[in-house]
Amino acid sequence: MIFRQLFDAKASAYSYLLADEATREAVLIDAVYEQFQRDAALIDELGLALRFTLDTHVHADHVTAAWLFRHRCGSRIAIGRHAGTTGHDLLLDEGDRVPFGTRWLTVRATPGHTGGCLTYVMDDQSMAFTGDALLIRGAGRTDFQDGDPRALFASVRQRIFTLPDHTLLYPAHDYAGRTGTSVAEEKTFNPRLGGTRSEGDFVGFMSNLDLPPPQRMAIAVPANLRVGEPSGDALSAMASSWAPVARTYAGVPEVPLAWLVEHRREVRLVDVREPAEFDGELGHIEGAELLPLGGLRGALAAWDRGASLVVVCRSGARSAQAALILEAAGFSRVANLSGGMIAWRGAGLPVIHSQVGAASL
Repeated sequence: MIFRQLFDAKASAYSYLLADEATREAVLIDAVYEQFQRDAALIDELGLALRFTLDTHVHADHVTAAWLFRHRCGSRIAIGRHAGTTGHDLLLDEGDRVPFGTRWLTVRATPGHTGGCLTYVMDDQSMAFTGDALLIRGAGRTDFQDGDPRALFASVRQRIFTLPDHTLLYPAHDYAGRTGTSVAEEKTFNPRLGGTRSEGDFVGFMSNLDLPPPQRMAIAVPANLRVGEPSGDALSAMASSWAPVARTYAGVPEVPLAWLVEHRREVRLVDVREPAEFDGELGHIEGAELLPLGGLRGALAAWDRGASLVVVCRSGARSAQAALILEAAGFSRVANLSGGMIAWRGAGLPVIHSQVGAASL
């Protein structure tokens, strides 16, 4: 099986990608809206077919990317029956199975942090994804969204701690850099729920946390109740994107060769190779401006931040770095030409070999 743990630093949130290696069918648990492009790139690069996005609960500190993945990949949105959402494809109950290829996740209802929390257990019970019900040496707060410390105590003791001791547990958050734990560890060391702690101990602890509300709660909860569907303004922004830019898992914005061929006259094309390469074996694209990568930073002050820029080099490696430099400098309409001049020539597209001096930028 393919397994990846993904992290969003802003919300200290984990997402989990699981796929059947034989069929390449996949599920994604607790996807984060702001990490959509990164995670979609990973799915593409691994050649996976995303079947489901699963949320463990209605999050209060970040927005789910479930709707975005359905819009892009055709995946189905699944969440707990008692989560109170609209726009989902599948509501899950205790004992349900979520299949992907020859593998599946079994649903365990674990309310308490919110009224609709679920834990997803791998078919062989090697792993379980606990959301905020059980954290590493902790537990999710119980003071909003139908939270109930007594229900959470019962959920953890009866639905999670009854898994085999060797079961690895993966939460939706961790704020101390920890990545996972096990049933045996939490039964022994969890200061809120482990050892000889009683329900009364847990209720007393949770009732006196005195925590401020999550900073993004007013935005996140309404958005998550509609499974992450963007508002009208956000949808308009998505529709008006300047190009079909896809961000690689390495974080590089790229446009496909075919798009550049059709839209060459609409963008400023900057070639970041050295002068000898510009007029060398591979030649250069008509209208391309030569500016070697080493001189890029020094030329940016006079550039129009609103211009649409495509950068190119021999293979797409140096121009990938150029795209990241431009983004860091405040350019929002930037993309690397995927595959560079090697891909351009490989497609039989015309090039120019006449000597051209460095562009005046």
